[in-house]
Amino acid sequence: MAGSTPTDPSTLEAKQVPEPALLTPSTFTLGDALAKAGLPLADTMVIRHAYLKIHKDGFPGINADSTFDQIMTFTSTQSRDPKGFKKEPARYWVVFLPELGTTARLWAVVENLGEIANDGPLREFDLRVRPDALSDLAGRLVIRWASPRAWWVNGTTAQNYPVLEVVEAEPEPFPGFDNLVVDFDRLQAVVSDPRYAAWRTALSSVIGIYLITDLSDGRQYVGKADGNDTLLQRWTAYATNGHGGNVVLKKCERSNFRFSVLRVLDPSTATADVNSVESHYKTALDTRAHGLNKN
Repeated sequence: MAGSTPTDPSTLEAKQVPEPALLTPSTFTLGDALAKAGLPLADTMVIRHAYLKIHKDGFPGINADSTFDQIMTFTSTQSRDPKGFKKEPARYWVVFLPELGTTARLWAVVENLGEIANDGPLREFDLRVRPDALSDLAGRLVIRWASPRAWWVNGTTAQNYPVLEVVEAEPEPFPGFDNLVVDFDRLQAVVSDPRYAAWRTALSSVIGIYLITDLSDGRQYVGKADGNDTLLQRWTAYATNGHGGNVVLKKCERSNFRFSVLRVLDPSTATADVNSVESHYKTALDTRAHGLNKN
């Protein structure tokens, strides 16, 4: 379903963008970006979607204002016709959205976990976003699509596509501790993505009590960042391994975690006072008997 031959530039619904500030020719290619992300060319395919109101098979297309979920659905649903889509698609799909002419802007890298439905003319794939692969370049990396008659190509072909532009990251304003709620994927961006520099500055300046909620069953975990361990340091540990060294959290699926801040404390707060506040929230939220805290 997704893709097909890119639309004529005269009918493209993409928003106008300023003329790219080109890099020195041939100094950086898509292959260089894929290599830095650790994506094997032999098991990678690169996709450039087209903006279509209605796909030729009758299903809704996507446009410049489509949501993340709409684009993901569009990407995961493909034609059974081997002429329309690869019979044995690669494990990693590097997905671009169309810009003017033959350019394309990176949307996301997704991992293909396999075909989950094959209904009539369509195939559906289980796709998961890979936040560790080029996420810092999503919406920023612009390439020249050198295969105008193809909407997908193998990584070995796309490796030579030139990178035309890497747009400066638009900073994400810090929402304040009272409004700070992030899922696991966004947490990984918070601790590493240039857009979240203001967030890291705020989180590195305080200690405090935080909450992790397992959205699969509603159980909660109250934790603390104290001493020399700021909220940023503590959350970076979770973003790195999903559990921060906690035995109970190791048994949970980290992709279900949601992180929030319960109480911000000054770094000079005495350890005994931090422990007292943490214990209060464990009692108030009943996370020992009905949550993920074991002490």
